[in-house]
Amino acid sequence: MTESAGPTSADPRASDAPLAGYELLVCLTGGIACYKVATVVSALVQRGCGVTVAMTRNARRFITPLTFQALTGREVHVDPWRFAAGDIGIQHLRLSERADLLLLAPATANTIGKLACGIADNLVGALLIGAACPAIIAPAMNTRMWEHPAVRRNVEFLRDAGYEIVDPETGWMACRAVGVGRMVEAGGLIERVEARLRSIPPRSAASNH
Repeated sequence: MTESAGPTSADPRASDAPLAGYELLVCLTGGIACYKVATVVSALVQRGCGVTVAMTRNARRFITPLTFQALTGREVHVDPWRFAAGDIGIQHLRLSERADLLLLAPATANTIGKLACGIADNLVGALLIGAACPAIIAPAMNTRMWEHPAVRRNVEFLRDAGYEIVDPETGWMACRAVGVGRMVEAGGLIERVEARLRSIPPRSAASNH
């Protein structure tokens, strides 16, 4: 018997909670587009997805962990050295081992460059390097940064390595300029994440057999 790739239209989850059973790990880095990620997380939780959030120090300058704790009903991870009582797992490995998909949004030029070079000097970097699941990357930066040869090289390297890149859009940016580099709007990112999740069976289904 062929294993299903996820809930079908005949499954009650397809209408009430189409992403029930799926786990998403969301990693935020420092950019104004963090506010869009709150909308993404809220929508996916309402679709039944279990969402866990990790944030860099700079991401916390733009939006607080409390926002995502309220949206997900889960602890937000910010410190690679902090462990919950009784948790003996290695955090930067354990979190992605439970996830069906990792979403890096917004992805700054700095984090993209570190990932392309295999640098893991904070919790989010370690999660990305040690990920045990596929990943979607949504870059967000100034036009000149997005068009810099080093950034273009890093993005193409990651694309060739199997990461799904959601290219930024053209629009008004925080630097008061109009150009390419604006992170894709929340609705588009929600669609990409849901489509990717529904293309694979949730890990939770496999663990129940």
